[in-house]
Amino acid sequence: MDQPENVNQGTRRNFLSQLGALGAVAACGSAACSCSSGSNHEQYETGNKVKLLSPDGEMVEIDESHLRHVHKTVGVSREAARQGIPGKKFVMVIDLAKCKNARKCVSACQKMHHLPEDKEWVSIRLMKDSEKGSPYWFPKTCFHCDNPPCAKVCPVDATYKRSDGLVMIDNERCIGCKFCMAACPYSTRVFNWDEPVMSSELAALSYSPETSLPRKIGTVEKCDFCPDMIREGKLPDCVTACPNGVFYFGDENEDVVTNGDETIRFSQIIAERGGYRYAEDLGTKPRVYYLPPRDRIFPVERGLDGKSEELKERYMDILNPDKEEV
Repeated sequence: MDQPENVNQGTRRNFLSQLGALGAVAACGSAACSCSSGSNHEQYETGNKVKLLSPDGEMVEIDESHLRHVHKTVGVSREAARQGIPGKKFVMVIDLAKCKNARKCVSACQKMHHLPEDKEWVSIRLMKDSEKGSPYWFPKTCFHCDNPPCAKVCPVDATYKRSDGLVMIDNERCIGCKFCMAACPYSTRVFNWDEPVMSSELAALSYSPETSLPRKIGTVEKCDFCPDMIREGKLPDCVTACPNGVFYFGDENEDVVTNGDETIRFSQIIAERGGYRYAEDLGTKPRVYYLPPRDRIFPVERGLDGKSEELKERYMDILNPDKEEV
């Protein structure tokens, strides 16, 4: 079978530089720089170096992975945040053959959205389609459905569908009824039971649905495809953090998706690789497509390398279905 047409192949660094993602000189240690050396999450170094001015006036060079994203809400009205980006129809493609449970997408999402380690907007499941089939790793985000049941049941219009395909939550409207969580057939939403731990800089931000900051107790949260970043022409953090290029993101109207390393035709890769939408028979019309785990790059067991015993235990019912419980 022919490979999908590669519209533009290059390094992840080149892709980001075309978008003007980096290169500015900031004051390290300030709210604008927000260096992440104290983060508990794993760092995946990209190889992209950024020059910064230290508090002592010294020019230093660090990997971009050690910087936190600066959340910009200025210039985006509440109305614009609810309407979406005109002319766009965002879509995600996840290549199951490439996933080995590296979990960089999980930690990058947590870092980007200032989530504790027990909150996952992106999760990695171990799936098995039949008794005799082989298991495979299955990253799961919000599916941003075109026919979202979550939006239909919200009594205060806190959950809504944008024109660009994103399903969003306005936590200033959310009353914590959890109707949306009950209506979502994919269980991709989480509830804030505890008061979120945030820095004073984050707590002082004016709330924006595009950043979901400041986070609020008693409200529902989920994957949002990083709308503040894509408004700036950047990719969601889960896409750029993945070391294996599992996630592709792009605009269906332009028929293009990219993982940062390669840019391909959306319609072609779906047609030639047998792309599908999870539980499509429910009629929700997800905007996330999966490529079947054929010709996998890694054996599934590699996904447990270096993982904690607690994390391994999540997957034992799939890996060892005949193991007797003690």
